[in-house]
Amino acid sequence: MKHLTLLAVMLFFVASVSHAQKQYDELEFPELNEFNEPNVETFTTDNGIKFFLLEDKELPLIDVSVDIRTGGVLVPNEKTGLASLTGEVIRSGGTSKYPADSLNQLLENNAANMSSYIGFTGGGASMNVLKEDFDEMLPVFIDMLTNPAFPKDKIDLAKTQAKTGISRRNDSPGQIANREFDKLIYGPDSKYGRTTEYATINNITREDMVEFHDQYYTGKNIQVGVVGDFDTEAMKEKLQAAFGDIPAGKETDLAFPEVDYNFENTINLADKPDVNQSTVYLGHIGGMRDNPDYAEVQVMNNVLSGGFSGRLFQKVRTDLGLAYSVGGQYGMGNTFYPGQFYVQVQTKTETTAEAIDAIIAEIKRLQNEPISEEELQDTKDQFLNSLVFRNTSYEQILNRRMNNEYRGLPENSFEEFVEGVKNTTVEDVQKMAQKYLHPEEMQILVVGNKEGLGDQLQKYGNVNELDISIPQPGQDEPKEEVQGDAEKGRELLNAMANAIIAPGTELNTLALSGEITITQGGQSQKLPVTLKMDYPDAVEQNITTPGGTMKLSYKDGKGTMTMAGQERPMPAPMVSNLKETLNRSIVAIALNADSLNPQFLGTEEVDGTTYNKISVTVNDKDISLLLDQQTNLPGMMQYQQFNPQQGAQVAVEDRYSNWNSGGGVTYPYKQVTFVDGNKTAEAVYTTHEVNNKE
Repeated sequence: MKHLTLLAVMLFFVASVSHAQKQYDELEFPELNEFNEPNVETFTTDNGIKFFLLEDKELPLIDVSVDIRTGGVLVPNEKTGLASLTGEVIRSGGTSKYPADSLNQLLENNAANMSSYIGFTGGGASMNVLKEDFDEMLPVFIDMLTNPAFPKDKIDLAKTQAKTGISRRNDSPGQIANREFDKLIYGPDSKYGRTTEYATINNITREDMVEFHDQYYTGKNIQVGVVGDFDTEAMKEKLQAAFGDIPAGKETDLAFPEVDYNFENTINLADKPDVNQSTVYLGHIGGMRDNPDYAEVQVMNNVLSGGFSGRLFQKVRTDLGLAYSVGGQYGMGNTFYPGQFYVQVQTKTETTAEAIDAIIAEIKRLQNEPISEEELQDTKDQFLNSLVFRNTSYEQILNRRMNNEYRGLPENSFEEFVEGVKNTTVEDVQKMAQKYLHPEEMQILVVGNKEGLGDQLQKYGNVNELDISIPQPGQDEPKEEVQGDAEKGRELLNAMANAIIAPGTELNTLALSGEITITQGGQSQKLPVTLKMDYPDAVEQNITTPGGTMKLSYKDGKGTMTMAGQERPMPAPMVSNLKETLNRSIVAIALNADSLNPQFLGTEEVDGTTYNKISVTVNDKDISLLLDQQTNLPGMMQYQQFNPQQGAQVAVEDRYSNWNSGGGVTYPYKQVTFVDGNKTAEAVYTTHEVNNKE
């Protein structure tokens, strides 16, 4: 009975609390307090540097941020990448007084941080340091900024990293879509749509970096912000003394080319066979920050694509279930050149067209039907509430002030924007949608599986298939025809083929096991390996690594990588490399001897041994084979191969020895590879197995 009484009391209490609770839309909140932005002190030195100071006594730290009036827009197309590499090596390369390793050690010892960068519209540098170390570290920071050493090893490293990025740029559908959409909107030859290529990186020299730095890192192009625990008057004196010796120079004219855009409807496809979903971009040119409709357009944009509550998310993802992700933006925050209006969606391959139709329908609905007052208020509340996160630190306030200065915006542009959002009406939202959105004249880009898409895209017009292959320097140069003795070449190639594959042997599969030793960066690692080649167009390699077995598979133009039970598509450069490796293998050449056009090029002596040299062309690439004059087996293979890390063709030489016969096939159990004369790999096999055709 006692327990029943207690239960009744609890139920009564819960019911009372439940009855007293209000719905979220019934809650009332007091007005937010006005935000009083702290005062930013400014002054300009005789050499043209403008300073922005903001005291913050909360922690004993001082942050210094520098804006440089420069940018990638100033770089000619043939040297695209110069600005970003220069900005990187300014910091990574250190100075004559503080070489890279010494600078890194000094920063670590003082728990300080320094960085530098150059983007498309501007450059900059920063320093974060303890208050007690500021006087010691400020001269180091200025030396880094004004006297970079640009050492060759750091330049080479930065260029290698950039080339590695180029080689991987087709791995991600999102990266492809973003890059190719820029080209559609701004034009493939525009500075706004261009991409860094192997050739443009190869064109960049140390002298280019030095000249670029010296031209733009001058007083009239610099503004400096300091925020932290300091006294303003004392800090002024320190900064004037520290930055006073920088030459004034000439203020940079950041000339941004005009965008000549014509609204049109196009449908474009970037084929990526290794995916089972489509990444889609739809849109057209956007606007600029000085547009008087800026605030109203941003409200309109948030109604359409404002995160989870936006119409696109609610309709395309939640209601229709057509998207993994969907969103967009009407870009007009840039003061230098127009942004983009775009909507992006990721959807299953088979629902690509359905998702596109749903997005277009939502854009048209926004134009044709006024939104409700409730939807407008919810959008404005969400938007305005999110703006409080722009004032969470003194650094944000200072950076916004400096950003406005750099871009030529008034000091109160943020406050004007907030007022504009508050004053936006239902009529404004529909008017902006009608004025700025062009659903019938959008560029549509699909990155996806062409075969899986079928004919879905034809309803939008003639499909323009984009070439997303990565240009390799020298690939378009005319190839010189190799001239030699064709009759002697045929005789020797046939002899080589018979020496490798015994007459009458109909080869299907060759399986090998052994070890490979990979040499890179002066260090070597030996790993067990098995290799299975199914002729004419499949290969599978299993490499046992300390982290488990890595399986590489290639068949019919497609490749996969499997490790720890996880399978993923192989990067395109690796697929291409595996295919080339299979096609130019000595067994493949022997199998296809009758279809090749060999040329005898005479004899060549290597390490005291004289070889017969023949040339064959495989997939439009010349390969030289040095054949033993007694056995007709190849002692060496020589060819050119593109190296993504170097961004250039390299000379490769494979050396063969320790030949073993079995199953009608004679194979070299030792293979050593040299690249530009340096040993890079060695394979030592212990067995081989042949499966003949039935």
